[in-house]
Amino acid sequence: MTDGTKNAGMGAMTEGGSVAVPATTARTETQADGPTLLLRGVRKAFADVQAVDGLDLEVARGECFGLLGPNGAGKTTTIEICEGLTAPDEGTVEVLGLNWRTGAGELRQRIGIQLQETQFPDKLTVEETLRLFRSFFRRGIAVEESIETAQLEEKRSSRVGGLSGGQKQRLAMACALVGDPELLFLDEPTTGLDPQARRHLWDLVDGLKQAGRTIILTTHYMEEAERLCDRVAIMDHGRVIAQGTPQQLIATVGGEDIVEFAVSGGETGSGHGVVDAAPLTAIAGVQSHRVDEGLHQLSVSELHLAVPRIFAALKEQGLHLSEFRTHSATLEDVFVRLTGRYLRDE
Repeated sequence: MTDGTKNAGMGAMTEGGSVAVPATTARTETQADGPTLLLRGVRKAFADVQAVDGLDLEVARGECFGLLGPNGAGKTTTIEICEGLTAPDEGTVEVLGLNWRTGAGELRQRIGIQLQETQFPDKLTVEETLRLFRSFFRRGIAVEESIETAQLEEKRSSRVGGLSGGQKQRLAMACALVGDPELLFLDEPTTGLDPQARRHLWDLVDGLKQAGRTIILTTHYMEEAERLCDRVAIMDHGRVIAQGTPQQLIATVGGEDIVEFAVSGGETGSGHGVVDAAPLTAIAGVQSHRVDEGLHQLSVSELHLAVPRIFAALKEQGLHLSEFRTHSATLEDVFVRLTGRYLRDE
């Protein structure tokens, strides 16, 4: 098998350890105006389950777009529709200005996909696997460059069956990139990676964005979504319930910081005490209150002023703190407020 490669697209590690991703020579067919991905009124049902319910999405060229949602929200079905793996029941789906009914062959040459879990032939080596995937594309990047980008140089001759979970994940990323895609789908790409490998992948995604590629990302790591995504959509029950930049969504929480606490009853000290929320929400700077399985959350501004008043209000109710912590508002807090669940637990 010959590579038929061009030296553009990805890059190897620089001497300083960062990932170098040279700008890719733009393909003429991508110069037209318009979004990379456009969904209008998309619906998909399985028996009596409405997985996707009238979904509208638009992703601009060169954007890293995050799709988040709890299990059963419809995000996996949405991604499979965008990738051409599942046909919608209704609605319009345009990918790179084409649709899967008439442009499937062209689209497969122009997109890259990393699935949540990829089953590679165990007996092939890393290099053989990449050469196999490279053979599927008319154009792409050198296999050697793919190996270096995925930091698999020492494993090039190792059989896939002997790789660790993290190494297989890096191989899956390399296979998704070997065709030099304009649009890249990454489904939980850092699952199973150690922190150093995860940050290497973050640097790689940053480089891909700078090279003008469009990335659709799903992740269970809120820090990852905040770090990488230009915009995020949160799905639940087949619909988008919030959309915007991470900063815009975090601002909807209502305060710069989150106070979390749990209490026990006053004199008996047994069980969870009953908290009267009215005195807490009356405190200047406290924007909202919610409770989840005994853990209270307050969204506050001017934390240094609010915390002493929260202590005083709880003391007046004869309650003892069993837990207390604070943190800056994050995308995780937005997710919990909207869905009532923690994404990391899904």
